[in-house]
Amino acid sequence: MQPATSARIRKIVTIVEEVHAEMDRPIHPPTRRAAAVAVIANPFAGRYVEDLTPLIEIGEELGGLLAERAVAALGIDGADAESYGKAAAVGENGELEHAAAILHPKLGTPVRKVLGKGAALIPSSKKRCGLGGVLDVPLGHKDAAYVRSHFDGMEVRVPDAPRADEIVVAVVVTDSGRPLPRVGGLAKDAVKGEDGLR
Repeated sequence: MQPATSARIRKIVTIVEEVHAEMDRPIHPPTRRAAAVAVIANPFAGRYVEDLTPLIEIGEELGGLLAERAVAALGIDGADAESYGKAAAVGENGELEHAAAILHPKLGTPVRKVLGKGAALIPSSKKRCGLGGVLDVPLGHKDAAYVRSHFDGMEVRVPDAPRADEIVVAVVVTDSGRPLPRVGGLAKDAVKGEDGLR
């Protein structure tokens, strides 16, 4: 059954990545990232439209849907997520502003609602690509940008998307930072989560 959104969704893909070892050192518990990715029709493919409000509304709907899917894939409560990121790729008949309309004005609020907080900006990226194009979804701690252990990324792709008239939208959440972090910065245990920085 199609999720209740105004987006015409062709498919949703969920990916979970677990790292159990790094440089022959065990990672216990493993670091885990989950991406929820929607492939949707681009209502403005192939034409310039001044008012992108329909894409902004689609972004708001997808934010909650994809965050819920990613959290469920990790099997955690939303409040236990530690970092997040978002990305979108338009097919060849789309423009970068279509991706921006989905990602920026309203997608973040429902993501934060699912996670119970999220004082920091949600790192993002956008691009135009063909079928199977790779999205590098940047990640950062959800409440404090200065937590260097959570500067990371997750590579995702959908082999048959985006078609020329589609947009691929991804939300990634994690239950941890990078494996074996040791480059300093604010420790996650010291986060206050008030200003999005510390």
